[in-house]
Amino acid sequence: MGSGLMENLRTQYPDAEFTFLGIGGPKMLGLGLESLEKMDNLSINGFREPILRLPYLIRLLRFLVEQFQARKIDAFVGVDFNVFNFLLERILHSRNIPTAHYVSPSVYAWREGRAKKIARSTDLLFCLFPFEPQFYQGLDIEAHFVGHPLADTILSGLNLNGDKEAARSHLRLPKNSTVVALLPGSRKSEIHYMLGTFLETSRRLKESHKTISFVVPCVSEEIQKQIDNQVASANFMGVSTYVGEAKVALLACDVVLSKSGTVTLEAALIKRPMVVAYKLGRLTHFLLRFLVKSRYFALPNLVLERELVPEFIQKDATPDNLCAALLRELKRFEDDPGYLEGLEMVCDTLRKNANVQAAKIFHEFLVARVK
Repeated sequence: MGSGLMENLRTQYPDAEFTFLGIGGPKMLGLGLESLEKMDNLSINGFREPILRLPYLIRLLRFLVEQFQARKIDAFVGVDFNVFNFLLERILHSRNIPTAHYVSPSVYAWREGRAKKIARSTDLLFCLFPFEPQFYQGLDIEAHFVGHPLADTILSGLNLNGDKEAARSHLRLPKNSTVVALLPGSRKSEIHYMLGTFLETSRRLKESHKTISFVVPCVSEEIQKQIDNQVASANFMGVSTYVGEAKVALLACDVVLSKSGTVTLEAALIKRPMVVAYKLGRLTHFLLRFLVKSRYFALPNLVLERELVPEFIQKDATPDNLCAALLRELKRFEDDPGYLEGLEMVCDTLRKNANVQAAKIFHEFLVARVK
């Protein structure tokens, strides 16, 4: 997103001179970003690691504020990394430096009061989903729906039917088998809560489908080892794992069993039927029951504001329920043209040339704010 915004600012406004300063990945560096810190140093996950690295994060926050003020930047754009960037934006905002943020946090799902805190931190907010700007109405912030960059790029150069065969060949999956992509999550805690249920669901599926295969994408070798060990402990055959993008498994499969998250959006964009499930610790789930505001949690359902894909949470996410739903979705995908139309509607809703829109809005913002 950061690189897309940089690229489109230069493309759309070639007569303007842009200098980019901050922290970013290889693409942003390749576009001329002057880096103040290595992006790898900000790869912090979970709850424990940010606490352990809090002294470093505080030093980095102070350093960035000092650098931005010394260099007299015209504006700041935070890209994701919400907690840190909103803290930084709030400090800069208090010092009359215009601020923007790319990707609204999930205020639609819970903690709606957080929208007020965001409005106190940043002037301009780019939202990926059409239902998000409404949560900022009446607040001192510009919130714009620009579309989802993933919807603009994921299908680029793909032939979904031809690439299905290529993906199966790459993953060494049987050509004529029914393939199920299992997506239990990328964090150890998610896998702890989800994988066992997914494997039991797969066992039931195998009883009704003699030619069926299962594939699990892993974000790292560490996660792959965790999943392989749990598969071996369950004494379940027919599950293959690999380290790489989930997109390959989604291209190869016939149906998806996934935890909630962005990957369900990927599945919808690649037009694969799916069942979405999520489990949490008992205490966490108990507390969230009083905080969650949204009727749905699967992104395709949130986008369409109706239940297109089955979703199951906590005690309802049983192997029996998930197995029955997967079998129904396979048949429904084959027999019901409305299902495919619904997936296409998700794509059409989110495919808006997000980075192009964001660059245009940000340029107008700069012209109005920077003197």
